[in-house]
Parts: sequence; C-alpha cells; structure tokens
Amino acid sequence: MADQPAAEPARTASPDRDVPFETMSGIPLEAVYGPKDAERPGEFPYTRGPHASMYRSRLWTMRQFAGFGTATDTNHRFKELLEAGGNGLSTAFDMPTLLGRDSDDPWAKGEVGRAGVAVDTLVDMETLFSGIDLGSVSTSMTINSPAAVIMAMYVAVGDRHGVARQRLSGTIQNDILKEYQAQKEYVFPPRPSMRLVTDLMRFATAELPRWHPVSISGYHIREAGSTAAQELGFTLANGFAYVEAALASGQTIDEFAPRLSFFFNAHMDFFEEIAKYRAARRIWARWMRDHYGAHNERSLQLRFHTQTAGVSLTAQQPQVNLVRVAIEALAGVLGGTQSLHTDSFDEALALPTEEAARLALRTQQVIAEETGVVHVADPLGGSWFVEELTDEMERQAEAIFAHIAEAGSGSMLEGAFACIDDGWFVDEIADAAYAFQSKLARGEWIQVGVNGFRNEGERATTPILSIDPQVEVDQLERLAQVKQDRNDQLVRECLRTLTTEASDPLVNLMPTLIEAARAHVTVGEAMTAMESVFGLWTERA
Repeated sequence: MADQPAAEPARTASPDRDVPFETMSGIPLEAVYGPKDAERPGEFPYTRGPHASMYRSRLWTMRQFAGFGTATDTNHRFKELLEAGGNGLSTAFDMPTLLGRDSDDPWAKGEVGRAGVAVDTLVDMETLFSGIDLGSVSTSMTINSPAAVIMAMYVAVGDRHGVARQRLSGTIQNDILKEYQAQKEYVFPPRPSMRLVTDLMRFATAELPRWHPVSISGYHIREAGSTAAQELGFTLANGFAYVEAALASGQTIDEFAPRLSFFFNAHMDFFEEIAKYRAARRIWARWMRDHYGAHNERSLQLRFHTQTAGVSLTAQQPQVNLVRVAIEALAGVLGGTQSLHTDSFDEALALPTEEAARLALRTQQVIAEETGVVHVADPLGGSWFVEELTDEMERQAEAIFAHIAEAGSGSMLEGAFACIDDGWFVDEIADAAYAFQSKLARGEWIQVGVNGFRNEGERATTPILSIDPQVEVDQLERLAQVKQDRNDQLVRECLRTLTTEASDPLVNLMPTLIEAARAHVTVGEAMTAMESVFGLWTERA
C-alpha cells in the first residue's frame, strides 16, 4: 500500500535532477510506501527521514575527504573533485595541525603533510581555497582541538575575499568529547576544551547562519572498535552533553540546535547500519523535545554526514574494497544520510591517489543515478527485520544514556566528563574491539582476503600515493618566510590579548582568534598561548 505528499505527483523530476520517478521498466513510483496511518518521512520522530520526500527533492551532498602535502597540493585535489562532479569539500589536516603544532615543531618532524594537509598560518588557508568561491561551495573541516583557531582562519579568508559571513556554509567537526573517548587528538583538559566548543557555537549562531559549528562524530568511535550500538549511544550522549553546555553558556535551545549535525560510520553489517541511522533520528527527536524543551521542528531533526568505514578496508586484495565501499555507501543512502564520503579502495595502503578518489566519487554517482533507490523515501521502512533492529538499537542506546546520566547525577554533560575521567568509554570500546578481533581469529566472522578466500603468495601491485619528503622542506620554508614578513609586535600583542581573554570564561575567544589569524599568528602559537591558561590533558591508564 502506498501514500505520498499531496503536493507531489508520483512522476515529477526533482529540482536538481531532470529524471522521472519510475523504475527502469517505466513503472511509476510514489514518494512513500506504507499504511496511511503509519509514521511518514518528515514527521516526528523522523525515524523514516527528516524530509517528506527525501532524495526526490534533493540528493545528498557528495563530499569527498581530501588533504595531503602542502595547501597547493590539496587545492589541486579539491578542484579535481569539483570538476568530477563533487559538490562539497571535506578537508583532512595532517597530524601536527590536528594536534595544534606547527610544521617547524620538533614533534612534527616526518609528519608534515603525510596524513593530510599542513596548515600553519592564514597564508596556508588562503592557498588551500585559492580559486574556490567560499560563498558557493560547502566546506567541511575535520579538526577538533584547534577547531576554533582553524575556523578563525577560514573566516578571515572569507573576509579578505569579500565573502559575507552569512554566505559561508559548511561544517567544522569541533567534537572534542570523542577525542578523549576514541581518537585521542586532544590538547587541553575536557572542561576548557568544552569552553572553546561553546565559544565557536555562540559565534556561529551570531555571525554564521549557514555554518554547522559542531559535527558530533560517531565515526571515530566506531573506527576505534565500538559496536554499532555503542557508536549510536556514545555519539548521541555527546550530543546531549553539547546541548547542556550550550544551554549553560546562555544560549536557548532553538537558537543553536537547528545547526547541530552528526557524523556516522557506514560499516559492513548492512541492515544494522540502516537501523542505527533510523534509531538515531528517533532518539534525537524525542530527547530534544522531552528532555530539553525544543519547539522548532529543525531542532528535532537529526541531520548527519556518513563516511564508509576505513577500518573495514584491507591491504589484502585491495580491489575488493571497491565492493565494500559500494555496499556501505548504499547503507548510508538507504538510512537517509544528508551527505556522504566514500573511501578510496587504496586507503589501507596510503592516502588515496587521484584516480582512486575519483572512482570513490563515481561510486556515489552510480548509487544516485543508476540504482533507483533515491526515488522512494525510506524504501526499507516496514521491513519486520529493519523495524526490529531499529527498536533494538534504541533500547541499547537508552541503556548507555542511563549509565552516563547516573555517573553525572542526572546531567549528560557531567556524566560525559565523569566517564572520561574514569576511563569507562575507553574500556567499553576496547572490550568491543577485542570481542570482534576474537571473532575474526576464530573464523566466526569472515573478512574476504584476511581470514577467508585468501590468494596465497599474492603480492600487492596497487599504485599508491607517495608524499615527497620535499613537501616538508617546502612547508618549513613557507612558514619561515611568513614569520620573517609579519609584524612581530602585532603578533605579540595578539598573543597577549588571547592569553588574557582565555583567563576570563565569560569572553568569547573567536573575535580575538580571527584578529590573531589576520596577524599571521600560527596555529601552534595560538594553541601555546591558550595552553598557558588551560593546561594540557594527560590520559590516565
């Protein structure tokens, strides 16, 4: 039995795609299928999707993750992806940048430009987006501890090129809680780090209406070894913690909640992943309404980005990763993602080559244009299996919330801090990772090419991307030149102001960080200034 929004005929083309809504054989397709009295997509609690007709109205953003070498190298890759049909940029930074260290820091030696792009100063940020209209392209930046510093540079670039702040659109991850739980790229202790998160949230609310200031990430939790239910539970619990932190900073729920976004993993258990996304929307809607008193419909609608599971890729028989990525991407689409990144098949070996990155984008385009799955909202809704899995995901997540709330005496924010302090998150993820590896060792879960269907004696012949050591030399020369050319007195004044204002929790640090960026204060210098006030975090074993 089928039903559809009255305003939309069964066979119309969506605004951005001139195609009929029908099967390959010409059978007309309706927007929604299911009993008329059942939950509809676009209706509370949004289990079936945040929008009434989903991809009929607009496809997901095809946002490919890119970053390596110098800003010039990555700028070239950005432009290649846009020319290949991508419509969103996603920036990967190198390890020194992620940890708030400059390329000339002794700890950065050998890592500059290796796992992402090196960004030290405003000059690098300008080069990174050279020739790209920041007012028309949506940009994502995956960075956390130095997120406020990097965002300040991005805003300064937009200002310098005359792009109104109201036109800047995109997302910065800025999800510090999961760093203590899984990814470990923290710098400051949790509480002052949360202050930086809320400073950026308040700034975005006031100045950047099209920007998502926090992308609450389950991706890295899953990559660290969690189960799907733990990814769901820990991620949404972190989301609730950010809500409570923003409320405590004086913001109102419907002022900031509509621009919170999420970032989930798409792993290999196809139906479990779909159920995870459906449960996430349902849980978020109910908690935002019932626990936090949100009234704006957009505050209740969980919107998320998906990336296929890097941890599922294998160095053995790497071409098989093409199949894995396609299946995982399809799960993200059937689960209703708003944007998607598909991993390249060679990423278990190195950063992706240009050809592999283009093929990963083509995977999304095949799903969008050739499979027909985008013509119907929530195609798997009503499946007894999927509905039961969705309910079970919700039950397990609620058990996680109960534990965290108890640890925080009713507060999800204090519970998150407590469970970081006592290592509960880390222990839970470690136990899950060990359990799965034990399944692989016993042959209870088969991974093609690893513990089954192996090609004995096979040697990998896949061409891989190699980062020339000259990249580090060039980056160090560029940084030295910037330091030589800048106004040292202005730099010292900016750092003095930043240190003073970091000592006052009532001051929003974003305006000062933007001024520091304009003065060519480096990422490392800004982070060191704040470290003198906030201190450093060391995880207890």
